[in-house]
Amino acid sequence: MTIGENIAYGDNSRNVPLSEIQEAAKQANIHLRILSLPQGYDTKCGNAGHTQLSGGEKQRIAIARALVRNPRILLLDEATSALDNKAELIVQEALDAARSGRTCVTIAHRLTTIQNSDKIAVVERGRLKEEG
Repeated sequence: MTIGENIAYGDNSRNVPLSEIQEAAKQANIHLRILSLPQGYDTKCGNAGHTQLSGGEKQRIAIARALVRNPRILLLDEATSALDNKAELIVQEALDAARSGRTCVTIAHRLTTIQNSDKIAVVERGRLKEEG
């Protein structure tokens, strides 16, 4: 599977044009990295000798895959949990852009992941502990 196909898979109800794939990648802050690869969006990704991507790059491709569908509600579950601080900052910028114009429910343990949220709810042992 190519990187472009991977992103397009986010909306498998139609053939997603390259322009929309690229726009989603730009919003996810991964477009320039993809262009720097030998075959760009046609670069094979995954195992078995294909291009290996960092954790942060994989996260940003996953964000692009979600954005290509242009959802009204975006659910993010621990989107930065496996990243180091530098990668988290880049992914966080992409997440902040992805939240724009839509409802976003974010599940996170890191305060930095939710610090720009309009409303935060703290759940402990399955119960709402506080919100604000």
